[in-house]
Amino acid sequence: MMRKTAIVTGASTGIGKSIAQLFLDKGYNVVINSASLGNLEVTYYELGHHDRLEMVPGDIGNPYTGKKLVERAMQRFGSVDVLVNNAGVFEPKPFLSVEEKDLDKFLNINLKGTFFTSQTAIRQMLEQDGGSIINIGTVLVDHAIDGFPATAPISSKGGIHALTKQLAAEFGRDNIRVNAIAPGIIRTPLQAKTGVDNADVLAGLHLLNRVGETEDVAQLAYYLAESNFLTGEIINIDGGHVAGHRFN
Repeated sequence: MMRKTAIVTGASTGIGKSIAQLFLDKGYNVVINSASLGNLEVTYYELGHHDRLEMVPGDIGNPYTGKKLVERAMQRFGSVDVLVNNAGVFEPKPFLSVEEKDLDKFLNINLKGTFFTSQTAIRQMLEQDGGSIINIGTVLVDHAIDGFPATAPISSKGGIHALTKQLAAEFGRDNIRVNAIAPGIIRTPLQAKTGVDNADVLAGLHLLNRVGETEDVAQLAYYLAESNFLTGEIINIDGGHVAGHRFN
């Protein structure tokens, strides 16, 4: 049986890196991407398994990057079975301070990147017997928080949630499953970039009274990749953040 191949965008740190590591550990071929060549090279050597690992640097907001990822996967490994659209940017800014360039940045990297990378991957999956696309959204699309103004990035993530369901509908008959993961607060380098130096101070947002780890998200991504009868779902992995509130 031929080894499966996964593409993971935004894989040099945080959630993407953990997803790439788990898929390698489970025996997949993996193609990793990051906008930063320096960070990508460091991660490439840390992950090991270089007989099953390939790297493609580039801004995912440029459709050429997605095409290059699929081309490299095909040249090196011969298939594209899983695409994890993890690359993205997120930072809070009050709505009245958002400028056009701010919104464009989130739409280009988050929504456009997911959209056109998926388009290229689906073209290849149609030549195979299907595949799995896993998008990364956020629980904040459906569960807004006063005091954390992030209308611009959340608007782009809302587009990803909608895209997920539309693609699942359009390509279900082709055995292409499309799902999204909506994380709560996860301990990643991204937290520091959003002004949260210690993610644990946000533990109280979750019923489990802790923040998530990148490995938690990776386990769900792997489950979705392997599931043959799950599509069109947006799955919260948030320690109960959306289900209810702690009151004490």
